Amino acid sequence: MAEGKWDPASIDFAALNTLRVVHRLGSFTRAAEHLDVNQSAVSYTIGKLRACFHDPLFVPEGGRQVATLRCEQLLLRAAEMLDIIDGLAQPETFVPGQSTRTVTIACNYYERILLIPRVVAALRAEAPNMSLRVTSALGDGHVRLLEREADVLLGPFERRESGFHARRLFSEEYICLTDPGHPAAGRNLGIEEYLSLKHLLIDYGGTWKSAYLQELEAAGHVLAPTLTVPSPAALSELLAGSNLVATIPRRLADRISDGLVIGQCPFRGAFSLSLVWTQRTNSSAMHRWLRDVILRACRD
Repeated sequence: MAEGKWDPASIDFAALNTLRVVHRLGSFTRAAEHLDVNQSAVSYTIGKLRACFHDPLFVPEGGRQVATLRCEQLLLRAAEMLDIIDGLAQPETFVPGQSTRTVTIACNYYERILLIPRVVAALRAEAPNMSLRVTSALGDGHVRLLEREADVLLGPFERRESGFHARRLFSEEYICLTDPGHPAAGRNLGIEEYLSLKHLLIDYGGTWKSAYLQELEAAGHVLAPTLTVPSPAALSELLAGSNLVATIPRRLADRISDGLVIGQCPFRGAFSLSLVWTQRTNSSAMHRWLRDVILRACRD
């Protein structure tokens, strides 16, 4: 074999996993720390893959290592094989009381307020030595799962492609929340009056759009917000004494509406809260236990 060329048969799962970690973290240094190896080992492995696939695979951009199209295609095809290996490596049994593992849940403000306290209590009761990390799902929580930044996702979930599993927790709908002094406080609003109000819009970012907005736009209307914020945090303070109206899920309003007034929204945007995971963890004994704990803790 000529120097600088590599036989594709010499590429193993460890090399593909290194490629995947560099892709996820965007850095050779961070990938080396994650894999607990020297940076030179990561550079050597990527160099081997570059020679094999005749492509740079990563290019520096804005302080990160950004994947080339060839790298993205390679990872897409390798993902299923890596997930199968991951599944085979998982132990067949899991003893919660003896585990010191850390599990990560992706979710947003709603779930952190309403569901995570229940999950924490349930985990502490069954696995007191385990640790829980909660990370933001933003507007595209499924990406946290695909990039292995979370074990499970809690929240609204509308993906239809294969590779995901979901269990419904409960149904939810939107209401209007205002200051008691607001002219529309507590009333069942008609469409025209609702659209004419000063709206506080919660924009979660990413590709996510709240269900009531989807319903509103499907009916041919456009909402022009007066104020846009990235989460419901401090919502009560923003609405108190103002002429703003916020459209938020009913259960969240019940929890944070002290001193405010709830009214019916003409666009209820019914949706479901779900527990979501990927095929990669579907057969893992630990993950099956984790999902069962979350389902029991969160269902009404």
